[in-house]
Amino acid sequence: MIPSDHFTRFYNEVFKFLESKGQEDLDLYWLEISKNQEKHILDLIRTKGLQGMYEYWSVIEEEENCELDLMVDDEHLELHMHGCPSLAKVMDNDAAPMTRYCDHCAGWIGPIMDKTGYHLVYDVISRTEPRCVMRIFKDADKAKEAEKSVQLLMGWPGKKAAT
Repeated sequence: MIPSDHFTRFYNEVFKFLESKGQEDLDLYWLEISKNQEKHILDLIRTKGLQGMYEYWSVIEEEENCELDLMVDDEHLELHMHGCPSLAKVMDNDAAPMTRYCDHCAGWIGPIMDKTGYHLVYDVISRTEPRCVMRIFKDADKAKEAEKSVQLLMGWPGKKAAT
Protein backbone atom coordinates (compact mmCIF):
# COMPACT_ATOMS: atom_id res chain seq x y z
CA MET A 1 0.00 0.00 0.00
CA ILE A 2 1.21 3.49 -0.86
CA PRO A 3 1.38 5.92 2.11
CA SER A 4 -1.05 8.83 1.74
CA ASP A 5 1.78 11.37 1.29
CA HIS A 6 3.02 9.37 -1.68
CA PHE A 7 -0.43 8.51 -2.97
CA THR A 8 -1.47 12.14 -3.45
CA ARG A 9 1.77 12.84 -5.28
CA PHE A 10 1.24 9.80 -7.49
CA TYR A 11 -2.35 10.87 -8.15
CA ASN A 12 -1.18 14.35 -9.07
CA GLU A 13 1.37 13.00 -11.55
CA VAL A 14 -1.22 10.67 -13.12
CA PHE A 15 -3.56 13.64 -13.53
CA LYS A 16 -0.79 15.68 -15.17
CA PHE A 17 0.04 12.87 -17.56
CA LEU A 18 -3.58 12.30 -18.56
CA GLU A 19 -4.21 16.02 -18.95
CA SER A 20 -1.22 16.21 -21.32
CA LYS A 21 -2.93 13.59 -23.50
CA GLY A 22 -6.19 15.54 -23.58
CA GLN A 23 -9.25 16.36 -21.50
CA GLU A 24 -11.12 13.29 -22.71
CA ASP A 25 -8.53 10.93 -21.18
CA LEU A 26 -8.70 12.76 -17.86
CA ASP A 27 -12.52 12.69 -17.89
CA LEU A 28 -12.50 8.94 -18.57
CA TYR A 29 -10.11 8.39 -15.65
CA TRP A 30 -12.33 10.39 -13.29
CA LEU A 31 -15.35 8.39 -14.46
CA GLU A 32 -13.48 5.19 -13.55
CA ILE A 33 -12.75 6.63 -10.10
CA SER A 34 -16.46 7.43 -9.81
CA LYS A 35 -17.43 3.85 -10.69
CA ASN A 36 -15.03 2.58 -8.01
CA GLN A 37 -16.40 5.01 -5.41
CA GLU A 38 -19.93 3.75 -6.09
CA LYS A 39 -18.92 0.65 -4.12
CA HIS A 40 -18.50 2.83 -1.05
CA ILE A 41 -21.37 5.31 -1.28
CA LEU A 42 -24.06 4.27 -3.78
CA ASP A 43 -26.03 2.01 -1.41
CA LEU A 44 -25.86 4.63 1.34
CA ILE A 45 -27.37 7.21 -1.00
CA ARG A 46 -30.04 4.88 -2.35
CA THR A 47 -31.12 3.67 1.10
CA LYS A 48 -30.57 6.77 3.26
CA GLY A 49 -30.39 9.69 0.82
CA LEU A 50 -28.78 12.83 2.20
CA GLN A 51 -28.31 11.19 5.60
CA GLY A 52 -26.31 8.41 3.91
CA MET A 53 -24.08 11.02 2.29
CA TYR A 54 -23.61 12.61 5.70
CA GLU A 55 -22.57 9.26 7.15
CA TYR A 56 -20.06 8.72 4.33
CA TRP A 57 -18.40 12.13 4.60
CA SER A 58 -18.37 11.96 8.41
CA VAL A 59 -16.16 8.87 8.15
CA ILE A 60 -13.95 10.55 5.55
CA GLU A 61 -13.56 13.51 7.91
CA GLU A 62 -12.09 11.20 10.55
CA GLU A 63 -10.09 8.89 8.27
CA GLU A 64 -8.41 11.67 6.31
CA ASN A 65 -8.14 14.13 9.21
CA CYS A 66 -9.98 16.83 7.29
CA GLU A 67 -10.74 20.26 8.65
CA LEU A 68 -14.37 20.52 7.60
CA ASP A 69 -17.87 21.44 8.65
CA LEU A 70 -20.63 19.10 7.54
CA MET A 71 -24.36 19.64 7.86
CA VAL A 72 -27.45 18.01 6.47
CA ASP A 73 -31.14 18.85 6.51
CA ASP A 74 -34.19 17.61 4.62
CA GLU A 75 -33.26 19.55 1.46
CA HIS A 76 -29.48 19.39 1.10
CA LEU A 77 -26.07 18.41 2.40
CA GLU A 78 -23.36 21.04 2.77
CA LEU A 79 -19.67 20.41 3.27
CA HIS A 80 -17.21 23.25 3.92
CA MET A 81 -13.67 21.93 3.54
CA HIS A 82 -11.40 24.30 5.45
CA GLY A 83 -8.22 22.28 5.08
CA CYS A 84 -8.17 19.70 2.31
CA PRO A 85 -5.46 17.18 3.20
CA SER A 86 -5.17 15.97 -0.39
CA LEU A 87 -4.36 19.33 -2.00
CA ALA A 88 -2.27 20.37 1.00
CA LYS A 89 -0.07 17.25 0.63
CA VAL A 90 0.31 17.81 -3.10
CA MET A 91 1.27 21.45 -2.50
CA ASP A 92 3.84 20.38 0.11
CA ASN A 93 5.68 18.22 -2.43
CA ASP A 94 8.45 19.47 -4.66
CA ALA A 95 6.24 18.92 -7.73
CA ALA A 96 3.63 21.55 -8.53
CA PRO A 97 -0.01 20.51 -8.33
CA MET A 98 -1.78 19.83 -11.59
CA THR A 99 -3.61 23.05 -12.45
CA ARG A 100 -7.03 21.39 -12.14
CA TYR A 101 -6.19 19.03 -9.27
CA CYS A 102 -9.36 19.82 -7.30
CA ASP A 103 -11.57 18.88 -10.24
CA HIS A 104 -11.08 15.21 -9.40
CA CYS A 105 -13.52 15.51 -6.47
CA ALA A 106 -16.36 16.80 -8.65
CA GLY A 107 -15.15 14.33 -11.29
CA TRP A 108 -16.13 11.36 -9.16
CA ILE A 109 -18.92 12.84 -7.02
CA GLY A 110 -20.87 14.49 -9.85
CA PRO A 111 -21.60 11.33 -11.86
CA ILE A 112 -22.81 9.55 -8.72
CA MET A 113 -25.14 12.42 -7.90
CA ASP A 114 -26.44 12.40 -11.48
CA LYS A 115 -27.03 8.65 -11.23
CA THR A 116 -28.98 8.99 -7.97
CA GLY A 117 -31.05 12.07 -8.91
CA TYR A 118 -29.27 14.59 -6.68
CA HIS A 119 -27.81 17.91 -7.81
CA LEU A 120 -24.20 18.83 -7.01
CA VAL A 121 -22.93 22.39 -6.70
CA TYR A 122 -19.17 22.24 -6.20
CA ASP A 123 -17.32 25.49 -5.46
CA VAL A 124 -13.57 24.95 -5.43
CA ILE A 125 -13.14 28.64 -4.40
CA SER A 126 -9.48 28.78 -5.49
CA ARG A 127 -7.09 26.43 -7.24
CA THR A 128 -4.28 27.39 -4.87
CA GLU A 129 -6.01 27.15 -1.48
CA PRO A 130 -6.90 23.76 0.03
CA ARG A 131 -10.55 24.59 0.68
CA CYS A 132 -13.89 24.22 -1.09
CA VAL A 133 -17.63 24.11 -0.55
CA MET A 134 -19.77 21.24 -1.78
CA ARG A 135 -23.56 21.40 -1.74
CA ILE A 136 -25.84 18.56 -2.77
CA PHE A 137 -29.54 19.27 -3.29
CA LYS A 138 -32.66 17.20 -3.80
CA ASP A 139 -34.22 20.00 -5.87
CA ALA A 140 -32.62 21.10 -9.17
CA ASP A 141 -33.96 24.66 -8.87
CA LYS A 142 -32.37 25.09 -5.45
CA ALA A 143 -29.07 23.86 -6.89
CA LYS A 144 -29.30 26.38 -9.74
CA GLU A 145 -29.97 29.14 -7.23
CA ALA A 146 -26.93 28.07 -5.17
CA GLU A 147 -24.75 28.19 -8.29
CA LYS A 148 -25.25 31.96 -8.40
CA SER A 149 -23.05 32.42 -5.29
CA VAL A 150 -20.22 30.14 -6.42
CA GLN A 151 -16.74 31.60 -6.90
CA LEU A 152 -15.34 28.81 -9.12
CA LEU A 153 -17.93 26.24 -10.18
CA MET A 154 -16.56 22.79 -10.97
CA GLY A 155 -18.09 20.61 -13.64
CA TRP A 156 -17.58 16.89 -14.23
CA PRO A 157 -17.74 14.47 -17.12
CA GLY A 158 -21.28 14.76 -18.39
CA LYS A 159 -21.78 18.23 -16.90
CA LYS A 160 -19.28 20.96 -17.59
CA ALA A 161 -18.76 23.94 -15.32
CA ALA A 162 -20.98 26.93 -15.97
CA THR A 163 -18.22 29.44 -15.14
